[in-house]
Amino acid sequence: MACCGNCFCCQCCCREGETLTPEELTILGEIGDDEDEILPRKDYESLDYDRCISEPYVEIVEGMDNKKAKKYEAVRWLMMFAIGVTVGLVGLFVDFFVRLFSKIKFTVVGDSVEKCSDKGCLPLSLLELLAFNMTFVFIASVLVLIEPVAAGSGIPEIKSYLNGVKIPGIVRLRTFLCKAAGVLFSVAGGLFVGKEGPLIHSGAIVGAGLPQFQSITFKRIKFDFPYFRSDRDKRDFVSAGAAAGVAAAFGAPIGGTLFSLEEGSSFWNQALTWKVLFCSMSATFTLNFFRSGINFNKWGSFQLPGLLNFGEFKCSDGEKSCHLWTAVDLAFFVLMGVVGGLLGALFNCMNTILAKYRIKHIHPKAKFVRVLESLLVAMVTTVVIFAASILLGECRDLSSPTTHNTTLSGGEDINSTIRQFFCTNKTYNDMATLFFNPQEAAIHQLFHQEGTFSPVTLSVFFLLYFLLACWTYGVSVPSGLFVPSLLCGAAFGRLVANILKVKLGMDIYSGTFALIGAAAFLGGVVRMTISLTVILIESTNEITYGLPIMITLMVAKWTGDFFNKGIYDIHIQLRGVPLLEWETEVEMDKLTASDIMEPNLTYVYPHTRVQSLVSILRTTVYNAFPVVTENRQNERDFMKGNILVSNNIRFKNSSVVSRAGEQRRRCQSMKSYPSSELRNVCDEHNVVVEPAEEGEDLLQQMLERRHAPYPNLYPDQSPSEEWTMEERFRPLTFHGLILRSQLVNLLIRGVCYAEHQSSSTQPRLSYAEMTEDYPRYPDIHDLDLALLNPRMIVDVTPYMNPCPYAVSPNTHTSQVFNLFRTMGLRHLPVVNAVGEIVGIITRHNLTHEFLVAKLRQHSITI
Repeated sequence: MACCGNCFCCQCCCREGETLTPEELTILGEIGDDEDEILPRKDYESLDYDRCISEPYVEIVEGMDNKKAKKYEAVRWLMMFAIGVTVGLVGLFVDFFVRLFSKIKFTVVGDSVEKCSDKGCLPLSLLELLAFNMTFVFIASVLVLIEPVAAGSGIPEIKSYLNGVKIPGIVRLRTFLCKAAGVLFSVAGGLFVGKEGPLIHSGAIVGAGLPQFQSITFKRIKFDFPYFRSDRDKRDFVSAGAAAGVAAAFGAPIGGTLFSLEEGSSFWNQALTWKVLFCSMSATFTLNFFRSGINFNKWGSFQLPGLLNFGEFKCSDGEKSCHLWTAVDLAFFVLMGVVGGLLGALFNCMNTILAKYRIKHIHPKAKFVRVLESLLVAMVTTVVIFAASILLGECRDLSSPTTHNTTLSGGEDINSTIRQFFCTNKTYNDMATLFFNPQEAAIHQLFHQEGTFSPVTLSVFFLLYFLLACWTYGVSVPSGLFVPSLLCGAAFGRLVANILKVKLGMDIYSGTFALIGAAAFLGGVVRMTISLTVILIESTNEITYGLPIMITLMVAKWTGDFFNKGIYDIHIQLRGVPLLEWETEVEMDKLTASDIMEPNLTYVYPHTRVQSLVSILRTTVYNAFPVVTENRQNERDFMKGNILVSNNIRFKNSSVVSRAGEQRRRCQSMKSYPSSELRNVCDEHNVVVEPAEEGEDLLQQMLERRHAPYPNLYPDQSPSEEWTMEERFRPLTFHGLILRSQLVNLLIRGVCYAEHQSSSTQPRLSYAEMTEDYPRYPDIHDLDLALLNPRMIVDVTPYMNPCPYAVSPNTHTSQVFNLFRTMGLRHLPVVNAVGEIVGIITRHNLTHEFLVAKLRQHSITI
C-alpha cells in the first residue's frame, strides 16, 4: 500500500482509494485493524425525489387545467419570495445581536485594558474577557445539546440532503431556533468561527418548513395547505433557501444561486434557476434595506448588501501610477494558489484527525463532556488572543491614515477599529488590531488599511489562527468556516505583499494580495470554484478581479485535491453518509447492474393478505417493495380454489392480453399497406400472438415456452429464511414499486376487501389522503393489530408506481449511476428482457466504497 497504516496523517492525506475501508473489508470477507473501526456506519435512508405515478396522482394531473397550473406556479413564486424575505430577516437578527454583544464585550474589556495598563491589573481584564466569552460559548453549547444537529456549519448536512440522503432533524424548526440563536453566541464568544455557514443552513430550514405551513416541534402550527407535500418539492425550496443564505451572508445573489447549483443541489432544472435567483435577490435586498436603515438611518439607500462585504478596492486619488494588479502579478497569484492548496490540505488533514478523535473519545461519553470541550476551546482561544495582543503586538506608524474605503459593513469607520494598546497616539498595536476586533473588521483591516503590519505579527497571527480555527471547527457549537478561512488567508496574502513591497521594493497593491490569499486558502479548504469566484467578485464589487480569483481558486483546488477532499466532503464521509458524486470512475464500467444489485428481494403481490403485509413490514426495514407475480407453470391449478391466487393471475393476464390486443390493432392497420412483406410480418405476429382455439389462453402459451416449472408458494406467505436456493431466485414478473409508507397508510385506513368480494369494493384513497401525514408517516409498529382482519386482502395496484425507471442486468455501472443520480431515484429495479425482476439497486449499491469493493471482488474472481 502507498499509505502507512500506523500514521493517521498519512492515512487522511493520501489519495482516496489506496486503503481498504471497513465496508470494503466486510464485502471482501476480510478483517480490518481495530484502528479502522472507529467511524460509525449509519444506515441512512434516501429521500423520495422520484414521483410515484400512481392512480391517485394521475387523477390529480388529469384534473389540473391551465388555470390551476398557473395558480400552482404563482404560489410557488410567492413562496420563493417569502423564503428570501425570511432569510434576510434571520440574517438581520443574527448580525444585530452579534454586533451588539461584541460591541459591549470589546468596549468593556478595551476600557479595562487601557486603565489597567497603568495600574497593573491586566489579569482582571483577562478575567472579564474570559467571563464574556465562556458565558456566550456555554449558551451556544447548551443549545446544541438541545438539538445536536445544530452543531457545525450545516453545509455538509444540507449538501447530503440535496443529494438525496435523509438526515433526521436536519430541517426541523427546533434545529433552526438552536442554530440561529447558537451561532450569534458562538461568534460573540470569541471563537474562530463564522456565521455565514449556519446562515446557509438556517436558510435551508426556512425553505423546507415555510411552504409546508406546519411544524412537528409545535404541533399547533398546522394549516390546510395542500401544495408541496413531497420530498421533490421540498428539495427545490431547500435549494432556494440555501442560496438565499449565501446571498444574505455575502451580498451575492448570483453567487448564492451558483453555490446551490455547484455545491448543494444534485438535481437541477432550468425553471428552478430563475426561481432560486429571485429568492436570493429577495434575501439580499431585504437585508440591505433594513441594515441600511438601522445603521445609517437612510431607509431605502441600499448601502450594505450583505453581512460580510469586502469594501471597495481602489487606489488613492493622488496616486496615478497605482494599479490593483498587473500581468506580472499573475505569476505570484499562481504560486499563492499552490501554497493555499497545500495549506488547505494540511488544515483538512489535521481537522480529520481531530474529528476522528472526537468520534471515538468524546461523542460516546456524556453530553456535558462536549460542553466542557467547547469551554476549553473558548478559554484557550481567549487566553491566546489576550496574551498575543499584549505581549506580541508591535507599535506601527499610522502616518498615512486610510483616505478611502473608510466604511465597514457595519457602518463604522475603518480607523475606529484600530487598537492602540500600550502605543502612543500616532501608532497602533497591529496584533491587537487583528485580534481585538470582530472578524469582519479584521478582514477589512488586512484588505484596506494602508498602515503596515509587521511580518512577525502577520506570521504569528496566521499560525495561531490556523491552529485554533482547525481545533474549533467540529466543536459542539454552531460554527461556520468561511470567515475564519478568509481571515487566515488574508493574513497570508498580506504577508506575501509585505515581503514583495517592503523587502523587494515592488510596486503592488497590498489589498489585492490579501484578497488573493484569502481566496487561495478558502479554496484550498472547501475546494469550490465557480460559486466561490462569483461570491468573491460580488463581495468586492470589482469585476477586474475575476481572472486572478478564478486562476487562484483553480490552482488551489487542483493542488489540494492531490492530497485529500474538501472539508465538507471529509465530514460527510466521516459521518458515513452515502453521498453520490457527480460521476463514477472509468474503471467502474467493468461492472454491470447484475454485479452490484441486491438479488435477495422482499416483494408483495398485487393482491396480498393483510397478515402477509404486516409480517413483511414488521420483519424488514426496506422502504419499497417490488409488486410481482410469479412465473409458475402450474399456476392454473391454484386458481380453482384460491381466490387470492386467482386475483393475481387475473392481474397478470389482463396486462398480457392488453398487449396482445394492441398487437392485433397494429396488424389490422398494417393490412392497408400494399406491401406484401408487411402483410407477411403481420401474419407471423398473428401466429405468435393469437390464442389457441381450444381455450388455452395466451399466458399459458408463454409459460409453456419456459424451460422448467418452479416451486409452489402461496402469495400470502411471508418471505422465509428457509427457502431453498431455487425458491429464493424464482423468476418474478415485475409490475411496479410500492413504498413502505404507502402500505402502512393503506393498512391504517382499512383499505382492503374480503375474500368473497371483488377488489372493486375496496375503498379508494385520494392523493391528498395518501400524503396527509407527510413528512412523518405512521410506523407499522404503531398499528393496532386488533383492528385488522388478517384474512382481508389489499389490492395495492392503484397505489403502486407502475412505471418506475428500470435497467437491464447488463447495463454498465456508469449508465446505472447517471440514471440513478440525475433522476433523483431511491430504488432502481433490475429487470431482464422478459419482464422478470432479478434485483434492485439502491443508493448504498452506488457509493464509492461499495463499488471499489465490488470491483476488487470482481478482479479476484477473474
